[in-house]
Amino acid sequence: MNGKSIATTLDRVMQWVTRLALLNIFWILFSISGLLIVGIFPATSAALGVSRKWLTGEHDIKIWKTFKRIFREEFVSSNIIGWILTLLGGLFYLNYRVMLDAGSEIMVIIPFAFYLVIFLFLIIVLWVFPLNVHNYASIIQQFKNAFIIGIAKLHITITMMLLLFSIMFFSLDFPVLLFFFTFSLSALVWMWLSLRVFSKVLDNPKEEL
Repeated sequence: MNGKSIATTLDRVMQWVTRLALLNIFWILFSISGLLIVGIFPATSAALGVSRKWLTGEHDIKIWKTFKRIFREEFVSSNIIGWILTLLGGLFYLNYRVMLDAGSEIMVIIPFAFYLVIFLFLIIVLWVFPLNVHNYASIIQQFKNAFIIGIAKLHITITMMLLLFSIMFFSLDFPVLLFFFTFSLSALVWMWLSLRVFSKVLDNPKEEL
């Protein structure tokens, strides 16, 4: 590899490092701007939307302008989706506390059923936000599609869970990553795996799940 090739490679690496750092900072700023309550969900959708454009070849987009536009476009729908999931998550947590208090008084099958429901819930969480950014259907349809795709492509779902968990777990040992790369890298990986499925299932209706 000659000097010119090395310089070109380093330039590309630095471009992506800068892009990811900016996207991560924008995600944090826009989440905080909504006091997290109404900011975190549209910020997540915006990060996924920017990642989607990068992954489909639009590398030279204006990150700030694009992020802000998607944040505004997805503000209502992503908050509705996010708060439905948050309320469901709260109900699951209350049920979990009830099971802990009941202890040995509950039937053995109940905890297994509960954890199965939690797993199915996580499947919907993982797929509904990329779907909302990629495919503009009704919110109810997004939930249905998230469940169907998540189950039908279970190997991708599990891979997604493991990769996102690994990124977050690794970031806990290096807190600086949380400010510059954790959320943007997660969005990029999240959307990359999602697009591998969407390109076959949603963009090619004849493709079987």
